[in-house]
Amino acid sequence: MEGYDRVVGLWQSYKIASSADLDKYLNSFRILFAFHSGKIENSEITYQDTRDIFENGRVVGYTGSPRALFEQQNQKLCYEALKEKIVKREHLSLELIKEIHQILTGGTYDEHRYIVNEERPGQFKKHDYVTDVHEVGTAAANVANELAELVAEVNGYEGKDVLKAATYLHARFEFIHPFADGNGRVGRTLMNYYLMTHDHPPLIVYNEDKRMYYEFLEKYDEIEELNPLYEFFQIETKKTWGKTLALAEGTGWERTGLSGFTI
Repeated sequence: MEGYDRVVGLWQSYKIASSADLDKYLNSFRILFAFHSGKIENSEITYQDTRDIFENGRVVGYTGSPRALFEQQNQKLCYEALKEKIVKREHLSLELIKEIHQILTGGTYDEHRYIVNEERPGQFKKHDYVTDVHEVGTAAANVANELAELVAEVNGYEGKDVLKAATYLHARFEFIHPFADGNGRVGRTLMNYYLMTHDHPPLIVYNEDKRMYYEFLEKYDEIEELNPLYEFFQIETKKTWGKTLALAEGTGWERTGLSGFTI
């Protein structure tokens, strides 16, 4: 936990009191988070396209699926919608979760979901979906009640291990699988929202680490073992903020000089 605790200390030293503070300290993070969170489930998403959307509001010469662009534009819109709520440390609610889902999945539901199944962004699923090897997913009729119980549970948590509570929130949310689509992106956003409203640093689940991520989520689904995912999130937090911490502590690595590249 030592490295993780140092990252937490760094984040808390920022004393974030405004959305401008968030913009300052999350300038690079928000782009990387959007890229990796989207890439986990959509291989067409690229870092450069994501960066262009965040910094310029447009992408030039794009020939891929429009859905990839919608998803990354939605990530930008979601950050803008949430930052004042983060600063004010507003509690989680069913309304907030639906709002996040509506923003993140706007324009991305396919014809079958939208017309045949009559599913909508910002609404809980109307049909029973299951996912992964353990066939998780709460029955559609029970989603609202189970999600309300989860929200009340984490809002009422008064312990000191904020990351453990955030890990539980994420694992349980993904198990409930409350929406027809977009549960992963919403779940990772909710986890970071909870962390930041409790003065803890947000984290990135890196696309290259998604195999472990899915494995540890399945471990929770199978036997309610939370520690592997909890430890994984500690590692991802240190990975997310490692360079920033090194710069702050003056412990950055030495760059190789010219002599190292010449005979």
